[in-house]
Amino acid sequence: MSKQLATTIPDEVVMSKIYMVRDQKVMVDRDLAELYGVATKVLKQAVRRNMARFPEDFMFEMDKEEFENWRSQNVTSREDRQGLRYMPFCFTEQGVTMLSCILNSKRAIHVNIQIIRIYTRIREMLLAHKDVFLRVEQVEKQMIKHDEKIELLFTYLSKFIEKEETPRTQIGYRAKKEG
Repeated sequence: MSKQLATTIPDEVVMSKIYMVRDQKVMVDRDLAELYGVATKVLKQAVRRNMARFPEDFMFEMDKEEFENWRSQNVTSREDRQGLRYMPFCFTEQGVTMLSCILNSKRAIHVNIQIIRIYTRIREMLLAHKDVFLRVEQVEKQMIKHDEKIELLFTYLSKFIEKEETPRTQIGYRAKKEG
């Protein structure tokens, strides 16, 4: 194995390139091309030549609205923006796996194995902490209910305070004035 392949890409770098688009964890073409050491154009050409391998649940192209939203949230430097003239391809975990079949370099295979292992760890972490996520969700729902009740309480208190500020008419017996 060459020296270049022996040095693995830090998991944090790979994980920072996983985005949520259409409620799916995806990686975009330019990030994958960078990791594989090929030009984005080359990666896209290889995918277009092999479109039968990439059904919608493996790979899709961002629409204009998704692209603008993703770009505003994730791309900050001017240099990065200039490299994004076209809607990127988004690859799901299965799509990333399929890329290793069409990009047959040693580096692509090595990086793909690393990416798949990261996806697997993410899935395992989510499953292991599923009960924590469910409990957090329950607490959030309770907090919303409490917020509504507190808001109602403040509404009643403000009405009560308004009534206190207006003079009240006295009721009951009046003492006769002696005169």
